[in-house]
Amino acid sequence: MAATLQQLEINNVQIPVIYEDSSLIPTFNMTLVFRASGTLGIAKTGKHNGLVASLASALLEEGTKELGSVKFAEELEQQAISISSNAGRENLTITLDSLIEDVPNALGFLDSLLHSPNLSNKALTKVQQDFISDILQKESDFDAIASDNLLRVLFKGTPCALIPEVGDVQNIKLKEIAQFYKNNLVLNNLVIIAGGDLRFDDFAKHISPVLKRLKKGNAASIQTCLANTESGLISTTKPTEQAYIYFGSPLKIDDYSTEGYKAKVAAFVLGTGGFGSRIMEEIRVKRGLAYSAYWYTSIAKSTTNATGYLQTKNENKDQAIEAVKNVIAEFVQNGITQDELDAAKKFLLGSEPLRHETLSQRLSRAYNAYYWGLPLDFATKELHNIESLTLDSINDYIKNHSEILHLSFSIVQADSENLGK
Repeated sequence: MAATLQQLEINNVQIPVIYEDSSLIPTFNMTLVFRASGTLGIAKTGKHNGLVASLASALLEEGTKELGSVKFAEELEQQAISISSNAGRENLTITLDSLIEDVPNALGFLDSLLHSPNLSNKALTKVQQDFISDILQKESDFDAIASDNLLRVLFKGTPCALIPEVGDVQNIKLKEIAQFYKNNLVLNNLVIIAGGDLRFDDFAKHISPVLKRLKKGNAASIQTCLANTESGLISTTKPTEQAYIYFGSPLKIDDYSTEGYKAKVAAFVLGTGGFGSRIMEEIRVKRGLAYSAYWYTSIAKSTTNATGYLQTKNENKDQAIEAVKNVIAEFVQNGITQDELDAAKKFLLGSEPLRHETLSQRLSRAYNAYYWGLPLDFATKELHNIESLTLDSINDYIKNHSEILHLSFSIVQADSENLGK
């Protein structure tokens, strides 16, 4: 049975529910999506307030005020219940998994977590220490440095360019976390994705008492980050034997329903497809400059852009950068070949269905369609669109996206005096 779009009326608020009744295995899966409550959702209120969302999400994994982290985790483990939280760029999500017979108990734990999270100084300190540890570890992670610096240059002047520092984490107070919960974990921000061996009517009976305790709140809107249309460069010196090169560019998508599948095909040929992709062929196979090189697209309401990366010898850095520029310029100017289009179709048409075999994968696919305001079965139509895509159509699309030529680069390299040593 395919996922359907249902509605739950809670406290005079219509809650969208993407639901699939599946009897294949006796399990239940649910994700509460609090829209515009991720790291961008509140970044406009302060320089690093998006960090509050990340800490608030992490604190939801520290149990309830009554049970604490350890006892809460033990109670869940004894009943094979899993509850986790994640703060993405746009949304904060809470995911619950359980056996069907444990759904009432699982929702009881969720209810306790939502209404009595572990807002204690001890829990906040632990979460802050974990974040600070991650930040300090990044100081010796050259991939992370290059990636973060690319965000700084590619999204300069937008919330997407803000990378938390140790001081930012230390300055977050419990009252800010509590205010975040109050403002964001509300009915008007909520979309539910759920399914399992449970009829929707029964699910509604179980979940309604939990939701009725949430406040209506005000619907938040997702901020957007526009990628820099002017080429930028940021370089960092580290004691490394390899140059870490990350690059990115703006990518304009006006209508996902008519452009999303073309972007997938174009990205596959240019750099997502591994061996056989343009960037891999030019950078590794023909020139021997790197072991691997990739190019990806990121398409969301908050931002659309393209990014890529490679590693090469320090002394080959400039040659590798020039090769990337040339490959992308030739790609935009001349498009792709029929053989490349056929290979992309064969892979995408063969692999996409395999990515949607499980219940959670099918629900995720349905939610993605809902996210773009499309029918829940849009993924099937997208496969048909890929299958019928012509060479002229994909090449027209590529040529109309010359904005990807405006490349920004982030490089981590050795000091020039130490090259070759």
